[in-house]
Amino acid sequence: MADSDMPNADGDGKQIKEETTPEIAITVTEDPEDKVKEAEKLKEKANEFFKNEDYNQAITFYTQAIELNPDVATYYCNRSFAYLRTECFGYALNDAGRALQLDRSYIKAYYRRASANMSLGKYKLALRDLETVVKVRPNNKDARAKFNECQKIVRMMAFQKAISVEDSKSVAEQIDLAAMSIDDDYVGPNFQNGTVTEEFVKELMATFKDQKSLHRKYAYQIILECKNLFMDQPALVDITVSAGEKFTICGDIHGQYYDLLNIFELNGLPSEKNPYLFNGDFVDRGSFSVECILLLFSYKLLYPNHFFMARGNHESYTMNQMYGFEGEVKSKYTAQMADLFTEVFNWLPLCHCINNKILVMHGGLFKDDSTTLDDIRQLQRNRQPPESGAMCELLWSDPQSVCGRSESKRGVGTMFGPDITKSFLQRNNLDYIVRSHEVKQEGYEVAHDGKCITVFSAPNYCDTMGNKGAFINIRGDDLTPKFTSFSAVPHPNVKPMAYASSLFSMFG
Repeated sequence: MADSDMPNADGDGKQIKEETTPEIAITVTEDPEDKVKEAEKLKEKANEFFKNEDYNQAITFYTQAIELNPDVATYYCNRSFAYLRTECFGYALNDAGRALQLDRSYIKAYYRRASANMSLGKYKLALRDLETVVKVRPNNKDARAKFNECQKIVRMMAFQKAISVEDSKSVAEQIDLAAMSIDDDYVGPNFQNGTVTEEFVKELMATFKDQKSLHRKYAYQIILECKNLFMDQPALVDITVSAGEKFTICGDIHGQYYDLLNIFELNGLPSEKNPYLFNGDFVDRGSFSVECILLLFSYKLLYPNHFFMARGNHESYTMNQMYGFEGEVKSKYTAQMADLFTEVFNWLPLCHCINNKILVMHGGLFKDDSTTLDDIRQLQRNRQPPESGAMCELLWSDPQSVCGRSESKRGVGTMFGPDITKSFLQRNNLDYIVRSHEVKQEGYEVAHDGKCITVFSAPNYCDTMGNKGAFINIRGDDLTPKFTSFSAVPHPNVKPMAYASSLFSMFG
């Protein structure tokens, strides 16, 4: 919940008392008392929208309150919380910082800033703010637990960095499939002639739908074979769709397995005559991410030239650690498998070009106006996403309605306007771009004069957003996009984020 007259999400809502903290004088103009009262009414209205999980409307009214009375730390802190909920981590970071400029003693602002930094994988910065809270509130168990958890992650990351230098063998090289035996009482899907078949995949779909498991030997083999496939692919994969052939583009899935099955129900199972491209963020948040990724990987093995997968910003170690995939893999299989997924995700292609006319990437365009398709082809992608540069922007950037570029609302990548899109398309002889990465109410959005299309395929995202999902159909002789929106389907009673880091409670 947001601050002031609303239940507290972190701590008791008290502020740190410091004798050295100066009082902030509110700058008054004409009718100052009326403006103060109106700002409070707008804040209360925003709080109601927040409670009803309409975070965009909450942001609108917090912003109006700030415009009337810009010197109230609570307004910025509340809006920071709403930005966190909409994954605008850069804006959340800025608002938390502004709140602390106004009131260095404001405890929740430290939590908000720590949350934003953790969402961006900046655990050391987050730890500083949590340490501040613990010093002031040494007896607060909640604050101490969050500090300890964050400190554990920082130490673990330092340890992993150290041992990665000492051990040159990849995780894949350490796995001995021959030593894994299939238990006699195992009743799930089995490989036929040692490989993935159409029958295996159909049985796998049904097994996962019934909340049953695939044997770990088969799971490991699927992941290892996919790694080999992805390693042989370039950073930018060229796709040819023949005249009359249908091709489907899907956006974020985010571990919503039952909605993934619904896509196949609506649009047909993948096949050589029904090819698909899934445009990143297959995992995290939804609590059936393991089922999603193993099914998608199985289809990649079954139809390597007709089933495509691109990397999203959530196919990364820090995102998986925070938003549930790592915890889910450890729960359903092993910590070693979680490390193997990290290794495989590093090899996922960064984008796809369809018929030399449609560029499909997860995030968006670039800060550098001179970027070309050849520049993308030459990117070295076998690594964790960097904090800047073309690879980062492909995974993190977002469009904006105004021309030019702006600071990213997420704190990573950039915001790019219709003029940037037009220039990039002209320079690279393309018709339009397709990207994902953002929730849209109908599951898709057409922007920038039809040249920038967003598709998002996780309906009722996180069981709270109320949005539809969508997918795009094109044909080889008609690249005009056709959109299909669909609603969420029921799923077993396992809440989103069930396997997420305990630190995620800072967002709730």
